[in-house]
Amino acid sequence: MGEAPALFVDDVQKGFSNGFDLKQDFEKSVVVGHKTYVIGGTDELTSSGVCIFDKLTGEWVIPTVLGTKPELLKGHSCVLLNKDRILIIKENCKSNESVWFLEVDTQFIRDQKKKFETEVVAWSKGVIGNVDQPIVISGPSGVGKGTLINMLMNEFPTMFGFSVSHTTRAPREKEQNGVHYHFTTHVVMEEDIKSGKFLEFAAVHGNLYGTSIEAVDMVADAGKRCILDIDVQGARSVRASSLEAIFIFVRPPSFEDLEKRLRARGTETEGQIQKRLRNAKAELEEGNSPGLFDHILVNDDIEACYERLKNILGISESMNAAPVTTSKVLDLPVDLSLSKINEKILINRGDAEQKVVLDLSSMKGGAPGRTRGLDTYAFDH
Repeated sequence: MGEAPALFVDDVQKGFSNGFDLKQDFEKSVVVGHKTYVIGGTDELTSSGVCIFDKLTGEWVIPTVLGTKPELLKGHSCVLLNKDRILIIKENCKSNESVWFLEVDTQFIRDQKKKFETEVVAWSKGVIGNVDQPIVISGPSGVGKGTLINMLMNEFPTMFGFSVSHTTRAPREKEQNGVHYHFTTHVVMEEDIKSGKFLEFAAVHGNLYGTSIEAVDMVADAGKRCILDIDVQGARSVRASSLEAIFIFVRPPSFEDLEKRLRARGTETEGQIQKRLRNAKAELEEGNSPGLFDHILVNDDIEACYERLKNILGISESMNAAPVTTSKVLDLPVDLSLSKINEKILINRGDAEQKVVLDLSSMKGGAPGRTRGLDTYAFDH
C-alpha cells in the first residue's frame, strides 16, 4: 500500500492560557467550540475522568458522566470527530481494548442534557467488527413465542444468546448472580435507569426488572446475536432507545384460538386466564401500532411459523457456525501519535515501519452502548 496524505491532529493541547497546566502523561484536552474538555487525570478536579472549561463563563464544570469509562487513562491520545465526539486511543495495550469514544454533543447527549439540566458527557467503548442486529420478539402469553425461541436456540446454539436481566428481588435458592439474573438494589438500579443504562424496565410486585444495554452488548461481545423476549411495552421502550434491532410480533390466527391455547395448558385458574386474556387483547391492539414492529408473524402452524421466522432472520441450517470473533488485534506501544484523514485515523507507532489504520467509515451505535463497525489494519510507510 502506498503512503496516504495525513492531516495532523492539532486539537489536543498541553495547557491553557488561563494558567491551568495539564499533566502531560495523565491529562489531555480537546477544544470543542467554546468548551475545552480535559480527559484523564487523578486529582480532585478530574477524578470523574472528565472536566470542562467554559471560555464564555471562565468557569470549570464537572459534568454528569454516563457510560462505563475506560480504566487507567494514564497514557492516551485524543482527536475530535465531527464536533460531537472525541476519539481516545489508550497506549500500550491491544487494539481491541484501546479505542474509546467520549460523546459530547450527539443526539443522545442532547437528550440527556434536557433530562439532567446540566452538562453531560458519555463514554462508549469502540469495538472492531460488526455483529448482527439483536432480535426483539413480543407477543401475548400463549401465542407460542417461547416455543419459537427455543426452536431457534436448539437449532443454532452457537449463533444466538440471551441477555441476562437485572432485578432488585433477592436471589432464590440455587440462583446465581450473572447467570439467572444480575441481582442489584433499588437504589443502584434506579440510578442506572436515570442514567440511561436500561433499554426497558418494569415494576413487578414491588421489585424492578429490566434489560440493560450492557447485558445486550455482552452477548454481542461474545460473537452471538442477542434475543430479547419482552412484552409490547418493553418493545416500545427498546424502539425508543439507541439499540438498532429487528422487532417481531407474534400473534395468533384469532383471539378465540389464543383462548383455546391458554385453557389447554391447564396450569392456571379461571381468574388467571381472564387476566391473561385482558392483557393479550391490549397487546394485540398495541402490536398493530404503526412503526413499532418490523414484522408480524401469525402462528397458525408452529413449524410453518418457525420457517417464516428463519426467513426473516436470513438464516438456514448451513449457517450454524461458531460465534463470530475478530482476529485483527494489534499491539499499540507506549509512544504513539494520531493523524487523521477523512474517516481514517493513522496511529503512528514511534519509529516502527508500520502504522496502524483505524477505519471509522462503517462506525455505528454509540453511547450508552458500544460503538461498533470499526476496522484496523497495518499500513506500511
